[in-house]
Amino acid sequence: MVFDGVSERDLALRLGVPQVNVFGIVPTTMDIAHAAAEAGAPAGTLIIAESQAAGRGRGGRRWESQPGRGLWMTLIERPRSRRGLDVLSLRLGLCAAEVLDRFAPDGSVKLKWPNDLQVAGRKLAGILVEARWRDQHVDWVAIGIGLNVSVPADVELAAGLAAGTQRIDVLEAVIPALRRAAASEGPFTDQELARYGVRDVCAGRRIVEPAQGVVVGVAASGELLVDTAAGRVACHGGSLVFAEEG
Repeated sequence: MVFDGVSERDLALRLGVPQVNVFGIVPTTMDIAHAAAEAGAPAGTLIIAESQAAGRGRGGRRWESQPGRGLWMTLIERPRSRRGLDVLSLRLGLCAAEVLDRFAPDGSVKLKWPNDLQVAGRKLAGILVEARWRDQHVDWVAIGIGLNVSVPADVELAAGLAAGTQRIDVLEAVIPALRRAAASEGPFTDQELARYGVRDVCAGRRIVEPAQGVVVGVAASGELLVDTAAGRVACHGGSLVFAEEG
């Protein structure tokens, strides 16, 4: 198949990856990626769909991905070790946000722990990471990302990129950034924490989930730090809900 007029082979060459597989309508690119990885697909294999009927998010949430309006894809990577998996979702979001700035309407993409990218308070993209293990070692990770490129005017909670943005251009920026993030090991560095903090929409705000209190920021190991009535806690997972939304 072709994607916006570009063949799978040419797209792989442009993105610097070994393999790209493009589909029409699928339930979810995550399941296709897992099957491909199980069959031996190399690191860097990219699965793209024009549309998903049952896209998968955190906590088993599902959504429909509309054709032609975004990038619905899963990237297969094979980490050398498990070091870095705890912060992989956050690191992916940070690296993606930084390269997406040039496509954003206001020039700034923000981050909402643990896996959302936002523009002007609206969701631009979500990232989901699923790992598969073999003999206590990580065999592969499937990095799923759903990224809005254009959004109908009547959709209130979603954000898109600047008018006229081409999906191929976004792919050429995002895929190398995701691969760099996936190749990094260890916890967040002080520099990464500082870069994350500039984009953090949660710090200083009151939340009711996954804990009740005021967000301080994120830890080097990826946890959300929250000052509660009982003291500071580190949240390892869950969905973040602001007090005004709860």
